[in-house]
Amino acid sequence: MEERPGRGPRKPWLNGILFVLTFASTFFVGLSLSLPYVFTDAFRGGPGLVEVDWDVKAFLDPRVLALSLLYAGVLMTILTAHELGHYLTCRRYGLAATLPFFIPAPNLFGTLGAFIKIKSPINWKRQLFDVGAAGPLAGFILSVPALAIGLGFSKVVPGALNQGTLTLGEPLLLKIGSALILGPLPASSDIFLHPAAFAGWVGMLVTSLNLLPIGQLDGGHVAYALLGKKRKLASSIALAALVVLGVFFFSGWLIWGIIGFAFILIIRLKRPARLCRLATRLVHPPIQDERAPLGRGRAILGFVLILIFILTFIPDPVKGMSLLGLLK
Repeated sequence: MEERPGRGPRKPWLNGILFVLTFASTFFVGLSLSLPYVFTDAFRGGPGLVEVDWDVKAFLDPRVLALSLLYAGVLMTILTAHELGHYLTCRRYGLAATLPFFIPAPNLFGTLGAFIKIKSPINWKRQLFDVGAAGPLAGFILSVPALAIGLGFSKVVPGALNQGTLTLGEPLLLKIGSALILGPLPASSDIFLHPAAFAGWVGMLVTSLNLLPIGQLDGGHVAYALLGKKRKLASSIALAALVVLGVFFFSGWLIWGIIGFAFILIIRLKRPARLCRLATRLVHPPIQDERAPLGRGRAILGFVLILIFILTFIPDPVKGMSLLGLLK
């Protein structure tokens, strides 16, 4: 993800502190992922239950600590690659940009991702496309082997896991990888993802979110370069799709779809003024060569990015959380 200019801390020590804090938060989340992976039978109510002493010693098990470090390392590598893709492309074109700012968070993943601030205006279509495309490509290239290798160590368990266990949605690429690596699964079975595979899953989610053709997301940059003024139609379709997905698949999409449409309405009405200024900053500023050809190579890469979005998008990141499901 990248952000347009804005005043922010110029000293790299803040970037370093946020990196360390985010690594720590992903490590602690990794503990909660690694513990049930190591003691799978116990969490399923199997015979391992009597063999596990559920106290601090279980979290200090060397296998749990190693897998937690692996999860944090793999996920932070994917996020860093994504942001460095943007940063190095900016450097290539002489655009001023900050180092990545990582965001620690006590959520399911241990982070809310990362972003850079681009302090120079992007005036040319090819620069805009390259900066927007570099991050998702870099993150995707590292997410695929993490997912594939992690799937090789994942566990296929018969029957459903405990009712309190969250069930994650599967991107199309995970379904393909599961079929190729794990083979046909028995009926009524679950895949208990290895922490490295879960890091790859998070990388897929981050990639697809950033490729949404909305505002100043990476997908918004790519859509502007590919479609010009028609990007507004693509953005409206994407927001409408999020609302529909929120009703039938995952309620979180509904929130972002409504916020997006609210910003569009605020900009058109130009009120209230303060919110209008904020919303305008989230809308893409114009480039100078909007009608210039993008070139065949970049056009082909644009279709590759669309394919990546299709392979990585997860309609229901957490199953059972649709608006209709919550209202039942």
